Amino acid sequence: MDRILAGLLIINGKDVWTEYGAFLAETKRGGMDNLTALLTPSKTKTETAVDIRELNGEKYATTLTPRNQPRDVELQFALFNKTRQGWLTSYFAFINFLKQGNGGWLDMEFPQIGLNLHVRYTDSGKFQPLTYLWQEGVHAGRFKVKFREPDPII
Repeated sequence: MDRILAGLLIINGKDVWTEYGAFLAETKRGGMDNLTALLTPSKTKTETAVDIRELNGEKYATTLTPRNQPRDVELQFALFNKTRQGWLTSYFAFINFLKQGNGGWLDMEFPQIGLNLHVRYTDSGKFQPLTYLWQEGVHAGRFKVKFREPDPII
Protein backbone atom coordinates (compact mmCIF):
# COMPACT_ATOMS: atom_id res chain seq x y z
CA MET A 1 0.00 0.00 0.00
CA ASP A 2 3.00 2.28 0.48
CA ARG A 3 3.51 2.54 -3.30
CA ILE A 4 -0.10 3.62 -3.75
CA LEU A 5 -0.76 5.91 -0.77
CA ALA A 6 2.61 7.46 0.05
CA GLY A 7 3.01 11.07 -1.05
CA LEU A 8 -0.67 11.72 -1.85
CA LEU A 9 -1.29 14.08 1.09
CA ILE A 10 1.38 16.07 2.89
CA ILE A 11 0.37 18.12 5.93
CA ASN A 12 2.93 20.49 7.48
CA GLY A 13 5.67 18.57 5.69
CA LYS A 14 4.53 15.14 6.92
CA ASP A 15 3.27 12.40 4.63
CA VAL A 16 0.14 11.38 6.56
CA TRP A 17 0.20 7.82 5.19
CA THR A 18 3.82 7.20 6.15
CA GLU A 19 3.55 8.96 9.52
CA TYR A 20 0.08 7.89 10.71
CA GLY A 21 -1.36 5.33 8.29
CA ALA A 22 -4.01 7.90 7.31
CA PHE A 23 -5.31 8.61 3.83
CA LEU A 24 -8.26 10.24 2.08
CA ALA A 25 -11.06 7.73 1.58
CA GLU A 26 -14.51 7.66 0.07
CA THR A 27 -17.66 6.11 1.49
CA LYS A 28 -18.29 4.06 -1.63
CA ARG A 29 -16.26 2.83 -4.57
CA GLY A 30 -15.94 5.53 -7.22
CA GLY A 31 -17.01 8.27 -4.79
CA MET A 32 -15.69 11.79 -5.32
CA ASP A 33 -16.73 13.58 -2.12
CA ASN A 34 -13.16 14.55 -1.19
CA LEU A 35 -12.37 15.95 -4.64
CA THR A 36 -15.69 17.80 -4.64
CA ALA A 37 -14.90 19.33 -1.24
CA LEU A 38 -11.43 20.40 -2.35
CA LEU A 39 -12.53 22.02 -5.61
CA THR A 40 -15.82 23.64 -4.58
CA PRO A 41 -15.23 27.40 -4.77
CA SER A 42 -15.97 29.74 -1.89
CA LYS A 43 -18.88 32.16 -2.01
CA THR A 44 -18.14 35.81 -2.67
CA LYS A 45 -18.71 38.55 -0.16
CA THR A 46 -21.80 40.67 -0.74
CA GLU A 47 -21.41 43.95 -2.56
CA THR A 48 -22.87 47.08 -1.01
CA ALA A 49 -26.09 48.03 -2.78
CA VAL A 50 -28.22 51.13 -2.60
CA ASP A 51 -31.97 50.51 -2.59
CA ILE A 52 -33.78 53.74 -3.49
CA ARG A 53 -37.54 53.57 -3.10
CA GLU A 54 -38.26 55.71 -6.16
CA LEU A 55 -36.04 53.60 -8.49
CA ASN A 56 -36.43 50.02 -9.69
CA GLY A 57 -34.09 47.39 -8.33
CA GLU A 58 -30.89 48.32 -6.54
CA LYS A 59 -27.81 50.23 -7.58
CA TYR A 60 -24.17 49.12 -7.33
CA ALA A 61 -20.83 50.79 -7.90
CA THR A 62 -19.74 51.01 -11.54
CA THR A 63 -16.81 48.69 -10.83
CA LEU A 64 -17.43 45.70 -8.54
CA THR A 65 -14.60 44.14 -6.55
CA PRO A 66 -15.52 40.51 -5.84
CA ARG A 67 -13.79 39.03 -2.78
CA ASN A 68 -13.95 35.50 -1.37
CA GLN A 69 -15.64 34.53 1.87
CA PRO A 70 -13.81 31.97 3.98
CA ARG A 71 -14.82 28.40 3.21
CA ASP A 72 -15.14 25.12 5.06
CA VAL A 73 -13.61 22.00 3.53
CA GLU A 74 -14.78 18.65 4.88
CA LEU A 75 -12.56 15.68 4.04
CA GLN A 76 -13.05 12.03 4.85
CA PHE A 77 -10.04 10.12 6.12
CA ALA A 78 -9.41 6.48 6.82
CA LEU A 79 -6.68 5.20 9.09
CA PHE A 80 -5.08 1.75 8.91
CA ASN A 81 -2.68 -0.15 11.16
CA LYS A 82 -1.58 -3.78 11.52
CA THR A 83 -2.30 -3.96 15.28
CA ARG A 84 -5.01 -2.71 17.63
CA GLN A 85 -2.57 -0.76 19.82
CA GLY A 86 -0.79 0.63 16.77
CA TRP A 87 -4.11 1.78 15.36
CA LEU A 88 -5.21 3.48 18.58
CA THR A 89 -1.83 5.18 18.96
CA SER A 90 -1.84 6.40 15.34
CA TYR A 91 -5.48 7.57 15.51
CA PHE A 92 -4.95 9.64 18.66
CA ALA A 93 -1.67 11.04 17.34
CA PHE A 94 -3.22 11.98 13.97
CA ILE A 95 -6.23 13.77 15.49
CA ASN A 96 -3.99 15.65 17.93
CA PHE A 97 -1.63 16.55 15.06
CA LEU A 98 -4.57 18.02 13.10
CA LYS A 99 -5.84 19.95 16.12
CA GLN A 100 -2.42 21.38 17.05
CA GLY A 101 -0.97 22.00 13.60
CA ASN A 102 1.89 24.49 13.44
CA GLY A 103 0.65 27.27 15.69
CA GLY A 104 -2.83 25.97 14.88
CA TRP A 105 -2.29 26.09 11.10
CA LEU A 106 -2.13 23.23 8.64
CA ASP A 107 -0.52 23.51 5.23
CA MET A 108 -2.02 20.72 3.13
CA GLU A 109 -0.36 19.66 -0.11
CA PHE A 110 -2.14 17.50 -2.69
CA PRO A 111 0.66 16.81 -5.23
CA GLN A 112 -1.53 14.83 -7.66
CA ILE A 113 -3.71 17.85 -8.40
CA GLY A 114 -1.17 20.59 -7.62
CA LEU A 115 -3.29 22.06 -4.81
CA ASN A 116 -2.07 23.63 -1.56
CA LEU A 117 -4.40 24.77 1.22
CA HIS A 118 -3.69 26.83 4.34
CA VAL A 119 -6.34 25.76 6.85
CA ARG A 120 -7.13 25.16 10.50
CA TYR A 121 -8.91 22.22 12.08
CA THR A 122 -12.45 23.01 13.24
CA ASP A 123 -14.35 19.77 13.83
CA SER A 124 -14.47 16.01 13.39
CA GLY A 125 -17.52 14.01 12.45
CA LYS A 126 -18.51 10.70 13.93
CA PHE A 127 -15.90 7.98 13.88
CA GLN A 128 -16.94 4.89 11.90
CA PRO A 129 -15.07 1.68 12.75
CA LEU A 130 -14.33 -0.58 9.79
CA THR A 131 -13.00 -3.42 11.99
CA TYR A 132 -13.69 -4.66 15.51
CA LEU A 133 -11.28 -2.84 17.82
CA TRP A 134 -11.76 -5.32 20.66
CA GLN A 135 -10.03 -8.01 18.59
CA GLU A 136 -6.31 -8.12 17.89
CA GLY A 137 -5.22 -7.81 14.27
CA VAL A 138 -5.39 -5.38 11.36
CA HIS A 139 -7.59 -2.36 12.08
CA ALA A 140 -9.14 0.46 10.10
CA GLY A 141 -11.58 3.28 10.74
CA ARG A 142 -13.08 6.20 8.85
CA PHE A 143 -13.93 9.76 9.97
CA LYS A 144 -14.65 13.18 8.52
CA VAL A 145 -12.69 16.28 9.46
CA LYS A 146 -13.79 19.84 8.79
CA PHE A 147 -11.18 22.51 8.06
CA ARG A 148 -11.58 26.28 7.71
CA GLU A 149 -9.76 28.06 4.90
CA PRO A 150 -9.83 31.74 5.94
CA ASP A 151 -8.34 33.07 2.69
CA PRO A 152 -9.56 30.68 -0.03
CA ILE A 153 -7.52 30.13 -3.14
CA ILE A 154 -10.66 29.47 -5.16
